[in-house]
Amino acid sequence: MEVILYIAALIAAVAFAVLVVYLAMTLKASTRTLNNVANTLEGLEKQMQGITTETTELLHKTNALAEDVNQKTAKLDGLFDGVKGIGETVQDFNQTLKQFSSSISRSMAENQDKASQAVTWGAALFDFIKKRK
Repeated sequence: MEVILYIAALIAAVAFAVLVVYLAMTLKASTRTLNNVANTLEGLEKQMQGITTETTELLHKTNALAEDVNQKTAKLDGLFDGVKGIGETVQDFNQTLKQFSSSISRSMAENQDKASQAVTWGAALFDFIKKRK
């Protein structure tokens, strides 16, 4: 019966040794994988620092550009006010022309009889002058 115990202990020891060997191989593979991950993360961190720097520079340039656009827009406000004034002046001029045209039309309608008489008298005068010559 002792032999069976020794055999069982030997089997357990061999199984434990095999388990230890496989566990050691797994841990070495895990160590290599973790080292690769660590190297990748270091590279990623350096790239992120570069991206952060470029993003900061881009943000400063964008702010400067926005400020420049705001200044130029403020300068153009005067031009737009001037154009608005010109538009109002043209509109007033058109209104005045309409009033003048209406006034002339009213005058013509009121004096149409007189104008007709003047044309008749003028024609008669030309006929008289022709006959005298």
